[in-house]
Amino acid sequence: MADAFHFSAIEIAGLHDRATRLWHDDSFHVVATGHPFEGTVLAQHRANFDLWHTEDRARAPHATDADIAEVKRAIDRYNQKRNDLAEQCDVMLLDYAPAALRSQAGFASTAQLSSESPGLMIDRLSILALKIFHTEQEVARPNAPEGHNERNRQRLALLTEQRDDLVACLDQLWSDVLAGTRRFKIYRQLKMYNDPTLNPAIYGSNH
Repeated sequence: MADAFHFSAIEIAGLHDRATRLWHDDSFHVVATGHPFEGTVLAQHRANFDLWHTEDRARAPHATDADIAEVKRAIDRYNQKRNDLAEQCDVMLLDYAPAALRSQAGFASTAQLSSESPGLMIDRLSILALKIFHTEQEVARPNAPEGHNERNRQRLALLTEQRDDLVACLDQLWSDVLAGTRRFKIYRQLKMYNDPTLNPAIYGSNH
């Protein structure tokens, strides 16, 4: 992505792939060098990356109850961050859309409303990048059981097709938004489990 705002779902998918590889190689200094939107996309992907590997810790056969409790709290934090950053992607995209198309509700009400926002689609692309990376590892896994590599080659082909479809849909959505034929809203997740004023398991413990 260039310094001037330029939206490309293909480039977002490429950024996800590059960051995923570097993070797995323990290179944590992946820095967004383009527009600030790229930094938000990267931070959102990092939240999914951390969430993915934290969930794996809970599935370890020898995880203790204390380990699982700690992991559960970490999962809640990462999941909240993931959703907040997906919403932030939408906030930024609404800011970058041509002013003539913007309104308090999103875009001109005559445009067709998309049921899924770009931020939610970017979140799905992030998860697909992680699935693709780990499936590629299983394809190349040495000494795997018979048939394992082939099954994962088939999974990889399906995951790649799904991502290609989603990339095309996201680019088309943004193109339609710029043309004024489609619009999107920021769909707030309104998570309740981390809010001490809304989760009875938290505020009820004070009585």
